Amino acid sequence: MARNDTMHATMTHPRKEKPIRNKSNKFTEQDVDLSETPLFFPEGFEKLFIAIYFISLPYIAGLLFQFFYIADGRKELFLSLNEQSSFILTWAIGYEIIATLILLYIIKMAISFANDSRKQGVREFRRP
Repeated sequence: MARNDTMHATMTHPRKEKPIRNKSNKFTEQDVDLSETPLFFPEGFEKLFIAIYFISLPYIAGLLFQFFYIADGRKELFLSLNEQSSFILTWAIGYEIIATLILLYIIKMAISFANDSRKQGVREFRRP
């Protein structure tokens, strides 16, 4: 038994370190890192890829909206709609859809940030 006691006495455990978190207390003061986005931004070509995404993503979203919602998934009706509608109209529909989704995502992040930053039982004094 004495052998086990000495073995445990020399054993050390590493200290648990807290994960590095953004120290900002406000949602609008958080750091923005493009490497954490689901989009591909190669280093040095960020502006080019933002332009490509700005043009292509709303157009694709507009085409999907036209195919599934307006044409009800029917190929013939979608092709006739696609011939009659212009690029800018399809792009504008997709832009509105993506803008709405981004706004909803920002609201969701703000609510979750408020819930995470709120401490139980401790309230910060604010003047009315």
